[in-house]
Amino acid sequence: MSSCSRPVPFRLTLLICALAVALFCGRGELRVQAEAAARGQQQGTQPTPFKSGARTVAVYATVSENDGRLVPDLGKDDFEVKEDGKVVPLTLFASEIQPITVVVMLDKSFSMKTNYTIVRGGAEAFIRRLMAGDKARIGTFSSKIVMAPEEFTSDQESLVRILRQGEPPEGPTPLWNAANEAITALAPQQGRRVILLFTDGGDSPGNLKTNNQTLMDVMERAQREDVMVYAIGLESRMPPMAGGMRGGGFGSGGFGGANPFGVQRPDPGLPTIAGETGGGYFELRTSDDLASTFTRVAEELHRQYALGFEPAKLDGKMHKVEVKVKKPGLKVRARKHYLATK
Repeated sequence: MSSCSRPVPFRLTLLICALAVALFCGRGELRVQAEAAARGQQQGTQPTPFKSGARTVAVYATVSENDGRLVPDLGKDDFEVKEDGKVVPLTLFASEIQPITVVVMLDKSFSMKTNYTIVRGGAEAFIRRLMAGDKARIGTFSSKIVMAPEEFTSDQESLVRILRQGEPPEGPTPLWNAANEAITALAPQQGRRVILLFTDGGDSPGNLKTNNQTLMDVMERAQREDVMVYAIGLESRMPPMAGGMRGGGFGSGGFGGANPFGVQRPDPGLPTIAGETGGGYFELRTSDDLASTFTRVAEELHRQYALGFEPAKLDGKMHKVEVKVKKPGLKVRARKHYLATK
């Protein structure tokens, strides 16, 4: 028998078969991974969010033109970040959509009787614009502060049902107490954490307790815990009330209060906390623009730049952050401080 027709040993046959199967399966696995990657790109799968940690400080920046139009096409080299006045290199940069976890906290005090339906519609427009990976809870504040559901959810229909339920507006305006409870709800959440706060007046808890939260209490906590605050304020018009009372509440250390003409502007602390935490503030004189303003907030949150740098030292102290855009004619908003956790 010639060498060409000699039978192949059984063990060699098994080895050849095993190699063939492994090669086939390996190609199949690579093909499946490639197809999955392609599907992810086609479906716009969101990247894993990054957050502040011991070795990375996350800063989210909103960039706009002077007329307010958002600028979505900047690169890493277009930004300059300073820590305590010194330029630091960016170790992370992303312009893709980053998921958010948000508490939508709405004023439901007595003065909201006329406008609450419109505000609720605006909040619903915001919920409808949440994207894959976003989660939310709905909160209201008046005589009591309520948040639902018990856990953050991406179920828009469930959130809209919650918005449409509940008691009619009544009672005082515990603005900063409500904001503080929203931070507490966000504390265990990972990634980018946001409060969307709406009110038509100043802080007025309606009680004589000594443990009511102030603007400074809430702002310092938001800075420490890296929570971004967006706020929408609406002027309210009510008959003058004696003693500065408003909607069943007693004046507190807040900035609001009725005036002789019955016009009350939103709490001046709102733009302060929004500016310090990198959010945005929108003040409206009428309710006509409420829906478009809620929509604008959703648009901004989904078109922010994620910047990251390594802190110079981990000393457990607050440090100043300054973000600039090198291109002329652009404005940028970002948080102004961070806590260098030990």
